[in-house]
Amino acid sequence: MSAQERLTDALYGLGWGAVKKLPEPVAVRLGRSIADLAWKKRGKGVRRLESNYARVLPDASAERLAELSRAGMRSYLRYWMESFRLPAWSEERIRTGFEPFDVHHLTDGIASDRGVILALPHMANWDLAGAWVTTELKTPFTTVAERLKPETLYDRFVAYREGLGMEVLPHNGGSAFGTLARRLRDGGLVCLVAERDLSASGVEVTFFGDTATMPAGPALLAQQTGALLLPVTLWYDDSPVMRGRVHPPIEVPGSGTRAEKTSVMTQALADAFASGIADHPEDWHMLQRLWLSDLDPTKGPA
Repeated sequence: MSAQERLTDALYGLGWGAVKKLPEPVAVRLGRSIADLAWKKRGKGVRRLESNYARVLPDASAERLAELSRAGMRSYLRYWMESFRLPAWSEERIRTGFEPFDVHHLTDGIASDRGVILALPHMANWDLAGAWVTTELKTPFTTVAERLKPETLYDRFVAYREGLGMEVLPHNGGSAFGTLARRLRDGGLVCLVAERDLSASGVEVTFFGDTATMPAGPALLAQQTGALLLPVTLWYDDSPVMRGRVHPPIEVPGSGTRAEKTSVMTQALADAFASGIADHPEDWHMLQRLWLSDLDPTKGPA
């Protein structure tokens, strides 16, 4: 492990060990102060966030984009402060910390025993939404996590999410898709963060007027298992409560090849994500390149 990796792991360990012990108002102020400091430094992540927001709001002025990127960094640090503190939250705090709209799409799907796939973009706090599902709905689920370096940091994230009631599979494990399919065929719930392709086999979609690639997994799983595919978008407001919306199910087309069906379904997923992001762009935490025209063609997908 390199010195940089050891430092990264130590900082995350400090966050989970120390931040969760702070009074909530203190943690909120700390997160906002760190966000403002990072925004003022205008590092690579902040500049990329601002560039991505320019895709969402192509007519926005430079001043508006700067305001939006500052709000975006505050939202991003709110996510981290909440995540560091989430293991110490009571069940009541988790239940009252999230208010999803149109949740009947999810509860009806769970009751049907056909299996449900929740697909989300990187908005607000998807970990809190997951903790709400396991706490309020008493429903465990399976998810996939990107392998991080150092390995000890990945282990921290797995332990953190498993502590919230999630089954976590490594993204680069060849058996992940098969395990997800088995969980769905058994009537289970699968949750996937799904607007950023981490493979070389993503599906091209039109996203805010330009081409991006998104994972094929949610659409393929729905086709192969008969599970319900539900997009979810999340956002913050000025209250301590996170909001969210469960969008109507994306149906499997009645005709076409598997690739054609996957393309149609993934585009529908991208459109649902875009609607939520357009309404609450500051809560979309995309600090990486996403669109093909922004990517280095020699390096492939993000």
